[in-house]
Amino acid sequence: MRRLLVATIAATAVTVVTATPASAAALPSRATWLADVTAVTDQAADYLDDRLPASGIRAAIVLDIDNTALQSRYKPYDATPGVLALARQARADGAAVFFVTARPEIIEAATEINLRVVGYQWTDLYTRPTFNFDDNQTLKTKARTDIESRGYTIVANVGNSATDLGGGHAERTFKLPDYDGQLD
Repeated sequence: MRRLLVATIAATAVTVVTATPASAAALPSRATWLADVTAVTDQAADYLDDRLPASGIRAAIVLDIDNTALQSRYKPYDATPGVLALARQARADGAAVFFVTARPEIIEAATEINLRVVGYQWTDLYTRPTFNFDDNQTLKTKARTDIESRGYTIVANVGNSATDLGGGHAERTFKLPDYDGQLD
């Protein structure tokens, strides 16, 4: 299955993993990054423990993909353990899980395969439509607005970039480390 995933992504001729920044040496180790992520996802899990059970609302959480749900910079195609656990917790407590990403829709099928292979289950995936030139924050805010228009209350929004979280339409935001924008 992993070979199929890699072949599918390669066939799209689109590179998802960004180029290594010149200051990549300043990035912490993968172990440090995972520990930093876990510190945030633990806070989010505690929040969901209080917010979701018997909330009486149609709850949802929103997750970014690159360097959030997936370890795009450190170990491409692998799930980020703390975020995967958070998604599973949310679903177990009755919340819908939505992915909102700036990845282009041309690689949506490959993205879905990748997410499924590493264990994610979700309600919907929002990607960047072809010929959509909105900045990332506008794109993602519009997606969250659409989720709300479907009757959901977004109780948590998790991402590693200000553009993942800005624009409102979430009760709480949880910012994962991006080390001064080095993980986009």
